[in-house]
Amino acid sequence: MEQKMYRPPPHVRGMTCLDREAFTQTITVPALRVPTGVLNKVVKSLRKSTIQRPGLPRVVHDQEECKEFRLVLLDPHKVTSPASFTEDESEALRSFDVAEELQKYALQLTYHNLKTEEVLEAVLPQGQDVTSAFSRVGHIAHMNLREHQLPYRNLIGQVIIDKNPGITCVVNKTNIIDSTYRNFKMEMLAGEENMVAKVKENGVTYQFDFSRVYWNPRLSTEHQRVVQLVQRGDAVFDVFAGVGPFAIPAARLGATVVANDLNPESYKWLQHNCRLNKVESKVRTFNLDGRAFIQGPLKQELPALLKEKKRVHVVMNLPALALEFLDAFRGLLHHQSPCDEDLPTVYCYCFSKDDNPETEVVERASRSLGFPLEGRSSVHFVRNVAPNKDMLCVRFSLPKEILQQNQLQNDKSVKKLQTAQSCTDRKTLAWLSP
Repeated sequence: MEQKMYRPPPHVRGMTCLDREAFTQTITVPALRVPTGVLNKVVKSLRKSTIQRPGLPRVVHDQEECKEFRLVLLDPHKVTSPASFTEDESEALRSFDVAEELQKYALQLTYHNLKTEEVLEAVLPQGQDVTSAFSRVGHIAHMNLREHQLPYRNLIGQVIIDKNPGITCVVNKTNIIDSTYRNFKMEMLAGEENMVAKVKENGVTYQFDFSRVYWNPRLSTEHQRVVQLVQRGDAVFDVFAGVGPFAIPAARLGATVVANDLNPESYKWLQHNCRLNKVESKVRTFNLDGRAFIQGPLKQELPALLKEKKRVHVVMNLPALALEFLDAFRGLLHHQSPCDEDLPTVYCYCFSKDDNPETEVVERASRSLGFPLEGRSSVHFVRNVAPNKDMLCVRFSLPKEILQQNQLQNDKSVKKLQTAQSCTDRKTLAWLSP
């Protein structure tokens, strides 16, 4: 029997409004007539050869309606004759006195027995890419459809709901992420228009309006990686905190957290999630521009923290722009001279399309900070966000020379920065040396 038996009928090609009944078809599959007394043992012995389809039984009533026998349905791609059974399967059948004589059974396949990919492959134009991939955010499936899939977007959305229990809303990303508030416009494809999602990540519960804040479930591992570097009693400054995926877990570990986000919606849900996870007493929140946050709350609190020899972490998760904020660290300390081991650690996220992304992002970070970070930083690959576009995290300790830089020095550094940016030779970064 041919592989096409598992495919929907050809007349569904080009369908844009889902008609589930149109996928119904009848196929013929092989079956074994098995006494009910040994039925369970036979099914167990033939588990690799029985039919495996969503919603389909492997055992049906005998066509002769004999109560003493049942039919075990077999996979037509694996079993075409008695010779298809393995030696172990044949031996098991003989031991149970089951004749290796194949029956034919007319099996009805419906839309509910087909997989998502099979439905979409049958509907979309032949030869075009078929995607059923989505990011799940609570009850919301977030897709990123391509141009040729857009005419079928509502059908695709409904299929995703049908085939994925718990998904009740499907949306499609319609433009790039806004760099200011890190959210993007979305188009409803199917389901209920309820964008307030509740998710659990690394044991922490978050709630937010997915249409108005930034949330990426693919960053779960990265959130955990950085939070695990934080110890009880440390201080964490989260410059672009979003709804709290760094700030809240750090507070749960016993750190003192100061979290900020410019987006009023993110700020609102950040406060909500602090209460939801009972860490509101450990997290102070701000609704400021990142630069104002660094030069305000961070600058005000840093001297006392360094005097107490507290470990300080500064998280900057705004990959499209975070590097541009590094110059805000210049001159945060005027009088105090910190020890090298007390220097704050920065985790700055960024994108790179360069052939040597690690080198390129360190160079950009050095130019923005006004100090060479080669040999004084580490770069962690986070994920590939698009072809030839990587997300990375540059980690480094803030240099004393930057923290104590006065305005005159700052002005000179800016002039040098302009000169260095006009050069292509990477060695020109030597001007930054103290």
